Amino acid sequence: MHRPGCDPDDMTELDFLCDFCGRDWSVAQPFVEGHHGSCVCGACLRQALAAPETPPTGFRCNLCLEDRQDLALSAGGARLCRRCRDRSARTLERDPESGWTR
Repeated sequence: MHRPGCDPDDMTELDFLCDFCGRDWSVAQPFVEGHHGSCVCGACLRQALAAPETPPTGFRCNLCLEDRQDLALSAGGARLCRRCRDRSARTLERDPESGWTR
């Protein structure tokens, strides 16, 4: 998500916020951006990877914007599907500058 009132033509890392915890993007906190400016930070991604499997439930994933049944993380009104969780983890693992590992 984007910080309310930010200038879309002059975005800084402080203008990008994790949809799940509200932290802003910084070098120390890797982010993955989804559709329409949705974001998940490395800390929330780790939480989603460690969370127990949840029973199927209908929801719309904040990152892919699809109606899904495979809930991996729910926080602050945001929802993340397992497919986006796994893709986001692979994206961060492939980026050597992120320093992120599972």
